Amino acid sequence: MKRFFVVFLVIGIFGAIFNEQQSYAQNVNDGVYIKENIPGKRPVPYASLREADILWTKKIWQIIDCREKMNHPFYYPIVDMDDRRSLISLLIYGINNEGLTAFKDHEFKELATRDEVYQMFDALPDTQYVPNPNTGELVQTVIEGEIKYDEVYQYELKEQWYFDKQHSIMRVRVLAICPIRRFLDVETGQIRKQRTFWIYFPEVRPLLAGQEVFNRHNDAQRISFDDMFFQRRFSSYIVRETNVYDNREVMAYMQGLNTLLEAEKIKQELFEMEHDLWEF
Repeated sequence: MKRFFVVFLVIGIFGAIFNEQQSYAQNVNDGVYIKENIPGKRPVPYASLREADILWTKKIWQIIDCREKMNHPFYYPIVDMDDRRSLISLLIYGINNEGLTAFKDHEFKELATRDEVYQMFDALPDTQYVPNPNTGELVQTVIEGEIKYDEVYQYELKEQWYFDKQHSIMRVRVLAICPIRRFLDVETGQIRKQRTFWIYFPEVRPLLAGQEVFNRHNDAQRISFDDMFFQRRFSSYIVRETNVYDNREVMAYMQGLNTLLEAEKIKQELFEMEHDLWEF
């Protein structure tokens, strides 16, 4: 009888210690206040549009290069930390947990499954034979794949620029976003670039609005990924515009430095279009 009493007493002590550790861990707050602004934030709704209000419109494709200092918040952190994560990490999280729809093309004609998305990053589970440390025999083991977030250093945006005559202003709306992977091809030994999947931007906006972006000047005044796009807080260059030649890219008819000059020419034409509408 005494043994049972001792056993129950020991179990009770360890249980109390475990519960105390759990409650202590739940009370830990890595900061002096609880953040409620960004986590509960909703995206700013789009302005209502009618076809009769659109005086002029053009679709543009742009590249965001995360190697530029202004675009670093899209790339870092490479590994999720605290309340921060990179844009590609957030998109993969949305596909895995929030039912975010991925497409194989920018026209949203063909869906991409989760396995197909992981295959684009060579991150599908792999079956290998690993020696057993005790017996030395080869045992078939499934090794889970892992997406290397540091390989995504560019994003392609599909946008629509339009002049709203109801409000007399040139506006731009992001339609889709595509991570671009840069990796080493094992077969050829050369660096390759590959467009991965496309995300319909209005669908991902609620997810972007709830994830804060690092502010190098003040941690208390952070904005969300949705604010970054909505307020145009990024640097980019044009790689394609709608044209009669099957919407061909600028690189299809320009090479080297002329590619950037052509991109600047298209951007200047957008500016002049808005300016000319105000001529009397």
